[in-house]
Amino acid sequence: MVRLTNRRTSARFVSVSISDTRGMGFYANQVLPRLIDLTMSRGELARIRARVAAPLDGDVLEVGFGSGLNVPHYPAAITHVQAVDPATVGRKLAAKRVASSSVPVEYVDLEGEALSLDSNSIDHVLTTWTLCTIPDVDRALSEIRRVLRPGGGFHFAEHGRSPDPKVAGWQDRLNPWQRRVAGGCHLNRPIDQLVLNSGLELVRMENYYLKGPRPFGYMFEGVARKS
Repeated sequence: MVRLTNRRTSARFVSVSISDTRGMGFYANQVLPRLIDLTMSRGELARIRARVAAPLDGDVLEVGFGSGLNVPHYPAAITHVQAVDPATVGRKLAAKRVASSSVPVEYVDLEGEALSLDSNSIDHVLTTWTLCTIPDVDRALSEIRRVLRPGGGFHFAEHGRSPDPKVAGWQDRLNPWQRRVAGGCHLNRPIDQLVLNSGLELVRMENYYLKGPRPFGYMFEGVARKS
């Protein structure tokens, strides 16, 4: 059974993502990762990261590792993190966070759509503000399901399509602009439906708006499991 909760938060949301920046030149490869690191490390966003990471243990795969903003929130129960991200600047920005962490981090892949990991090999998968940007998100979620062990959890905090028709309409109108300036980020992906379509069982989800323009900040925070 899925537990749905509405949560209010005072966070200021800047709609940038930490995943695919391929083919966008200097801005995407050099400027955007630094902008993401600056804007996505503030206030309530850090508390969301801590909340989503708290249940993790064992072997963890983080898709959209970026500059390692989740690293300070890794619980001690994690034994190993395998990181996926194409941004080389993100890795440089993450270096100090990784070096100061007691949890070992290993970079394993560039793309979430084609993971090199064995099937049924990962205890948990973590994404935060990532699914909005992966080009073939269905394939990436299929890969997440494949590598999870039976009973393993997919833990996520993602922004996406609002159930409010007026907000969703603005998301559709703004989406082409958003994709150009934010590294391919989509405002209007139905995160809950995408997760369900992957064959994972959605066991908990909270929906809420972050502070700021609503088209940029409708959140899906939850856990899905592989049966």
